[in-house]
Amino acid sequence: MAFSIRVDGMNELVQKMQKLGENAAHIAAQGLYDGAGVVADKVSSAVQGIATEPFKYAKNGQKRKPSPEEKAIVMNARHGIARFRNTGVSVETSVGLQNAGYAQLGGKTVPIPKIANAINSGTSFMDKQPFMRKATSTAKAAAQAAIEKKITEEIEKYEL
Repeated sequence: MAFSIRVDGMNELVQKMQKLGENAAHIAAQGLYDGAGVVADKVSSAVQGIATEPFKYAKNGQKRKPSPEEKAIVMNARHGIARFRNTGVSVETSVGLQNAGYAQLGGKTVPIPKIANAINSGTSFMDKQPFMRKATSTAKAAAQAAIEKKITEEIEKYEL
């Protein structure tokens, strides 16, 4: 006994699947941008939480907190989402102060990332306040949710 099956719409389905595959990197980048925005917001709020005290030189192995001037430099620095790197297999970016520029501190021109790293990681004369780790750990779940939401929205545009 022979049966025959007739299916309509297969060409449309194949075309939509091909179109989705062609736009996968773009969709991933859109999701990554939304997630990176969440992390950038958390970095901004973490910078505001840096504890300060008036500047004093640390002597005899003592450590100090960042000065209000150092905190203000980091708060007012250009920070955010770096340019995306598309390797063909993945889309990558970073969030931070890498290209923040320079600022005047104590009559000297100092790279802003140097000040931020000194606050974040500490030095021989400054207590560490890991604001970047705090920001990334608190933003992880929200960033992941934002990425998934955006990717789902974009994929739904291609569904039947």
